[in-house]
Parts: sequence; structure tokens; C-alpha cells
Amino acid sequence: MPPTSPHDGSADPLGDLHDALLAWLPGQRWFPAKGRQIAGLRTVGHSVVSAPGDTPTVEHAVIAVSFTDAAGGSAEERYQLLLGAQSSPPGDLEHAVIGRRRSSHGGDDVVYDGLADGRISRLLLALITENATRGPLRFVAEPDTEAPIVGPGRPLFGEQSNSSVIYGERAILKLFRRATAGLNPDLELHRALRREGSDEVAPLLGAIEGELPGESGGVEAMTVAMLQGFAANSADGWSMALTSVRDLLAEADLRADEVGGDFAGEAHRIGKTVAAVHQELAHALGTRPLDAVGARAVEEWMLERLDRAAAAVEGVAEQREEIAAVLHGVTEAGPSTVQRIHGDLHLGQELRTPTGWLVIDFEGEPSKPLADRVRPDSPMRDVAAMLRSFDYAAFHQLAEWEQSADEPDPQLERRAQEWADRNRSAFCDGYAEVAGTDPRENPELLRAYELDKAVYEVLYETRNRPGWVSIPLRSMRRLLTGVGRAER
Repeated sequence: MPPTSPHDGSADPLGDLHDALLAWLPGQRWFPAKGRQIAGLRTVGHSVVSAPGDTPTVEHAVIAVSFTDAAGGSAEERYQLLLGAQSSPPGDLEHAVIGRRRSSHGGDDVVYDGLADGRISRLLLALITENATRGPLRFVAEPDTEAPIVGPGRPLFGEQSNSSVIYGERAILKLFRRATAGLNPDLELHRALRREGSDEVAPLLGAIEGELPGESGGVEAMTVAMLQGFAANSADGWSMALTSVRDLLAEADLRADEVGGDFAGEAHRIGKTVAAVHQELAHALGTRPLDAVGARAVEEWMLERLDRAAAAVEGVAEQREEIAAVLHGVTEAGPSTVQRIHGDLHLGQELRTPTGWLVIDFEGEPSKPLADRVRPDSPMRDVAAMLRSFDYAAFHQLAEWEQSADEPDPQLERRAQEWADRNRSAFCDGYAEVAGTDPRENPELLRAYELDKAVYEVLYETRNRPGWVSIPLRSMRRLLTGVGRAER
């Protein structure tokens, strides 16, 4: 039976669209709950962006989606929509159509995903450069920034948690699909890094900010979108790393440092870039000591995640006590320093431009609530996440390479491990060169953060990409035996 909506459209500006939205949402890449049964939705925020009489009508909406598996049926997730509406949209927008609704002028309007319409993306960019206000929405240009050429945007395909449009290889506007009260950490940290004059991130150009209705009345500030300079002629670190691993596996008689696609030099540069970002964030937003009480709180959070993973994955449950013993390394390491960090760092969050590496997407782990994502943490969490990403690249490519094989090839497995070890070490060397301290000097703390990341990966892959879960499970076993660390 399809999900139903309790609304009749009499007061809700999207009431006529609820059934269409219920059918449309699961097909969107940014909608994370594809495996859950939707119980219904309601509109909690709505504003018109376009001027009266303009075509198309442009609207911003926040919808709350509920699920049948929520405890007590009360839990909701909120998402942002940018909509276009007109009686007959151009044919090139057919793929973005959501449904029809009654028009205030009589007849029906076709409603579609507005980011697919170049006229709408051009309007958003113009409003930002003008520092305009439309109802509760504030379009804000960053001080002393040069406005990019105003023109239509081109949708960027392949994203998962957000939606973006690119303006003539000059700028990129990212719409944050999850509607969360408070300043989005991606915007917050880019503003902090801009004050530092950082060369490690793309320049921040502006933002769209709004209001989110509170659960019990009132409104709270919310980040709608962020405008940045576009990194033209760039490649992401994940794609580059996979190519490097592929080249190594294809050369049966060469070492990783002898293959033309050796990635270690880039891994070293990434390490320097990450260390520079950590220094800039520390200078902009400060640091504080993490005492024994704070360290125990971090460890308890890690153990809670471990228990969730153990309940869902047998391979974690079997090693639960061994993993917990390693996670104790957070408290055993003694007092340390915490600060704002990236929080969800991996090779896909690194862009190689003609002049160097840029770090992107500072939102933090999507599974964490905002309060946890903005809490200061050890820079070692980001370092550990990058080490895990090098491991992931090596063994994901190995898995792709061996898909047609009857059984694993031990030689290929050794070569994949060789690639991971070489690049993990190169990253730490680069990090130490800028930071002045080598992450490997505190091995138990680094191991605890790396194993916690592996637990997160197992849980994520189980829920989203079951075919990949063997990669973090395999890494977990190596971490527990001390094999495959970033040795000097």
C-alpha cells in the first residue's frame, strides 16, 4: 500500500503535491532513507522567492517526512525543496517534474525541482549579489568578494546528500537538503577559514540563510545554501587514488614506487593541506584542553556507536570486546587538545587543482546531530579518517579487480596493502612537516580513532552499500592485530 498524506490542500501550499512528493522523494539521490517506509509528510515552512507575476514561480519549502518504523510514529526528518511552478514548463525540464497542483489563478501548475531550471539558478545568484531579502530568506554576499558573472547554473550530478549548480566554471551553489536549525558547519568553517585567508579551501562568495519553524513554536536560524568559487580543472582524490591502485595491480612485477601512477607524492601534499587547515581552524576558532572527563565522554560515544554496530553486524559483535579495549586508547592517551575539525574527511573531500589540493564539505558525519558535528574534537579524528580512506581505496579497487576471480589472489592482496601502507605513511609525513608533530607519535590514540571510523563504516555500508561491508570488516581485523598501520 502506498504511503498516504493527511492533508487536503486547503491550508497547506503544497497540500496538492503531497502524494506526488511521496512518490518522488525515494528516487532522489540526496534522500537518505530509501530503504525505509514513508508514513507521510507535512509542510512546515514555505516562502515565495520570485516577484509577483514572474514565470516561473519560485518557492522554497521545508517538509517534514515521517516513517512507519519510527518509535511511536513521531520521529521526522526535515528536508529543503527549491521548487519551480508554471502552467507549461519547457520540455528540457520534464525529468525534474514532481507533479501538478491547483493554481491560484485557475487551472493547474506543473511543479518541478527548481535547481534543474537555469532561470531559477540565475535568479538565486542575482539575489545573492544584491544582498536581497525575500520573506524569511536572506541572500548574503560575503564582504569584499567579487560577484561572479550572473548567468544560468548547470546542475551537478552525482552528489548524494546535497544538490548543487555550477555557474560558468566560476562559482558553485550548494543547497543543503537536510533542514537543520543552526548555522551549517560547512558555512561556519568556510567563513572562519576565509578570515584566515586560507588557500586550502575554495573562496566563499555568499550564502542563503532562512528560518526553520521550531518543534514547539517559534523559529530558529537555518542555512539554506552556500555559494563558493568553483574549482575548475580539478579531480577528486578518490578517483585519482583508484587509478593509482589500478595501475599498481596491473603491473605484476613493479613496486608501488616504481609505477607511473604512484600516488605517494599527492598523499604527502594532502597531509600538508590537512595540517594547514587544522592550524587555520585552531587560530580562527581556538583550542581547549581535553581533560580526562572529556576523554571519557568521547570514549563513551565511541562505545555507543560500537554497540549499535554490534547489534546490526555479526562480524562486529564477535569482536566487540577487542574493539572496546582499543577504544580505551582515547582515555589512556592522557590530556590532549581539541578544536574544530572537518569531521568527515576522506579522499572524496579533497580536490586536486592545477595549483594544489583543496578541502571541501565541512558538514561533518551526516549521521551525527548538529550538536555533535560542531563539538571540538581531536585533529587525530581527521587524520585517522584519511588513513582509513587510503585503505578503502586500495581494497575497494582490489575487490573490483577480483570480481571475476574464483578466489582471492594473495599477491594482489599484498600489493593493495603495499599501496595503502605507502600512502598512509606519506600522508603522515606531510602532516608532520606542517603541524610540527607526527600523528604516529601517539599510536594508541590514532588507532582508537581509526578503529572507531571503521566501526562507523561497517554500520554505514550495512545500511547503504552491503556489497562494500567486507572492506571495513577486513580493515577492522587488521587494526585489531596491529597490521597495516601508518608506519614510519
